[in-house]
Amino acid sequence: MKHTNKKVLSTGIKYLAGALPLAMIGPSVLYNAFNNQEHPLYIPVLIFGLLATFASIFLIFKGIMTIIKALFD
Repeated sequence: MKHTNKKVLSTGIKYLAGALPLAMIGPSVLYNAFNNQEHPLYIPVLIFGLLATFASIFLIFKGIMTIIKALFD
């Protein structure tokens, strides 16, 4: 494995490490938002939960693709 592949692999692992907290926070915030629909901050909390969830999905995809690129290039 070349030095550049190790760098790309570590970048992919960093993406996955960044996705881990978002994968826990996003669904929890969404659950709380749907349980408190009468609250005046329902829409901002819902938007935050959706953004965190989609950011987690994006970072997981990007991390896995980066790791695959590091292993097979």
